[in-house]
Formats: sequence, C-alpha cells, structure tokens
Amino acid sequence: MHDQHRRRFLAALTATAAAPAALAQAANPSTQGIAVPTAVPIGGALRYDNDEVWSRLVALAGGPGARFAIFATAAGNPERSAGLIARALQKHGARTEHIAVAPKLPGVDLAAAVKHPEWVDKVRGCQGVFFSGGAQERIVDTLQPVGQTTPLLQAVWDVFNRGGVVAGTSAGAAIMSTTMFRDAQDVMAAMKGPLRNGREVDRGLGFVGPSLFVDQHFLRRGRIGRMLPLMLQRGYTLGLGVEENSAAIVRGTQVEVIGGRGALLADLSTAAHDAALGAFNLKNAVLTYLDRGDRYDLATRVLTPSAPKAADHRIDPNAADFKPYFNNRIFPLDMLGDATISNAMAHLLDSPQRELRGLAFNALPPADDPAPELGFEFRLHKRPDTHGWFTGHFGGEDYTVAHMGLDVTPMRLRQPLYTAWSR
Repeated sequence: MHDQHRRRFLAALTATAAAPAALAQAANPSTQGIAVPTAVPIGGALRYDNDEVWSRLVALAGGPGARFAIFATAAGNPERSAGLIARALQKHGARTEHIAVAPKLPGVDLAAAVKHPEWVDKVRGCQGVFFSGGAQERIVDTLQPVGQTTPLLQAVWDVFNRGGVVAGTSAGAAIMSTTMFRDAQDVMAAMKGPLRNGREVDRGLGFVGPSLFVDQHFLRRGRIGRMLPLMLQRGYTLGLGVEENSAAIVRGTQVEVIGGRGALLADLSTAAHDAALGAFNLKNAVLTYLDRGDRYDLATRVLTPSAPKAADHRIDPNAADFKPYFNNRIFPLDMLGDATISNAMAHLLDSPQRELRGLAFNALPPADDPAPELGFEFRLHKRPDTHGWFTGHFGGEDYTVAHMGLDVTPMRLRQPLYTAWSR
C-alpha cells in the first residue's frame, strides 16, 4: 500500500461529524485545488456502446486528448482486448497506448518488461490507466510478484497519485482493493469456507484505499455470498459490489454509480459474528443499494439520490403516512440468484412487512462438499433509518434502498431437498 494514498483515505474516512466543513474538504480535495486520484471499478460485461461510462472515464482524465495506458494483462487474448478498449476510449477523444505486458502474449519476458524504461515512461506520461477483464491473478502476479511493486506498477501509482484515473473492468476491478478474490467462482463454497491465502484470496493493488473492499459481476452472480465472509475474515467494514455494465467512481470518500445498473454497499461497522456456531454468520449488517446516478459518502454514510429519484418518490417505511406498494409476502429460495438481493431489498422497502427471509443453499451439492446440508438464511429487516427512493423515469421500476438490515444464519437443509408425494 502506498503511504500517500493510505494517509489521504484514512484522514478523510475518520474525519468527525463535528467538523462538517473540514469533512467536506477531506472528502473532496478538489475544493482545495488538490488533484483528486480517481479509482473506477467496473463490474464487468461493460458494453462498448455504454457511452455514459466510456465518456466519463475520458472526462475524468482531462477530456479529449487525455492519454490512457491500456493493460490487457489479465486477458486471454490481450491484443484483441486492448484493441476493443482502445476503440471505445478513442471514440470519446482519448489517445491510447497498449502496454503489451501480459502472460498470454507470446515471446514477452515479463520479468524484464515490468522494468523496461520504455513501458515505464509511456505509462508515466498518461493521465489514465485501464485494466481489462480476464484473470486477476495475471495482473497481480505480473505487476506485483510476491507482493513487491515493480517499476511498471509504480508508474501506474504515479499517474494515480498526481490526480489521474485508474479504471478496470471485471478482473481489472477485482484488483482495486488491498485484498482480492483470486479464484472463488463458487459462491456457496466461499460462504462455507475456507478462504485461503494464495488460493481463494490474494493481495490486490489497493487503488480504492485500505478500508474499502471491491467485488464485481456482483448482482448477476450473487457475490454477496462471498463478499461478506471475506469482509468479516479480513476486517473490512465497507464493501462495494459493482454490477455488470456499471461503474463506481471512487474519489476520496465519495462514491458515484453510473452505467447500466448499480452497486451494493455492505457496512459491517455495527455487525456481530458468533464464532461458536462453527459456520459463517452475521447479525446487524447494513446494506445500501445504489442505483445509477446515486452518490454515497463513505465517511458520513449519507446517500444522495440521482436527480430523477430526488424529483420522484421518496419512501420512508417508518413514517406514519407510509403507503406501501407491495402487499404480498415473498420468500426467495435463492438469495444468491441474479439480482435477488437487490430485488428483495426493494420489495421489503415498499411493503408493510418489517422483515423478509430467504435461503441460499446447494440443491445439488458436489460430491466433495464437506457440508452438503449447510445452507444459510438471509433475513432482511427494516431499521429506524431505512429509507429509499423510486422512479419510473428510465422506463422500469427503479429503486434506491438505504440502510437495510441483514442477518445471515447457518441452517441445516435436508438432502435430498424433496421426495415424491405419497399418501
């Protein structure tokens, strides 16, 4: 972790509410004329016609003419990936440079390339850096072998620390926190554990700072089931799961979500864990779903909705005049399904119920599963500060949900799950 960035992030995050002016300046150093480093984790599956995200990246780097270094280090086909990314950035006025340092590029001496002055100078001369998707372990093993910062990675940090943009999609987003998932595709296996160094988890590069964990493909792949155990194990109080075709712009303690969907923020600062249960569990976690256009202050825990949401309908389920839209009770049988967690949060917010329960389990556990009957109950519940917004501005039913409580409890499920009916 680079000390300059670490000090800046921690100073902003620990600022007290007793000094709101100082906090505002710490959270937004641009008000003091200081260049603000910008990290942009993108949740994967970023469409090349998502003009909102691509144009914003170029604008953050200084606008048309800004130079981007493209690292397709994670990609299986680096030349193709770099070419597609370059075309998307160039469409919005950026100049691009493919940094051809990748394990899947034939004939490249990686140990020499990460020290080569030509590559280092090219990166250092850029205002933005973009990491492609693929396998995140290729990025950290190449640029940070055995945890050591190479000259090429130091050049990326130089761009970032002078106020540049470091963005990445999928694998390129996974590297954004100080710890990352290395290989944990099976979410239920991650919930059951263990999460081992060098296997399921590894060092990340840390561009979002030491106190925020980032995951990607989040709602689509139900990755709340793996993010929460990692946060608990590694002592993270804040975790940000970015959905596909969406991006989170992280500047100091400010987060803004743009793109196709949104991001889920998990706050474990008041959460409790009972080690005696012998399996992952959690009580009093707090979830916030940030839809596109929403902003969140990590220091003050204040959410600012998008303009369409602010102009439409605010929902306070604790108000005396609350009129819920949903009246049916639901019990999701796959809380790790595509967008199930965010949909359940929206449903509970806009219903008369105070809590909603669902399950996460393996209906067909693999033969080597050491605990095939282990599943988990998710209990969402309204807190005194739970609130949100709704809009139909985009043509759908779009919710923002702030400060929803969550408990996760291990449960024993019978195997097989069901049998034939008989009298």
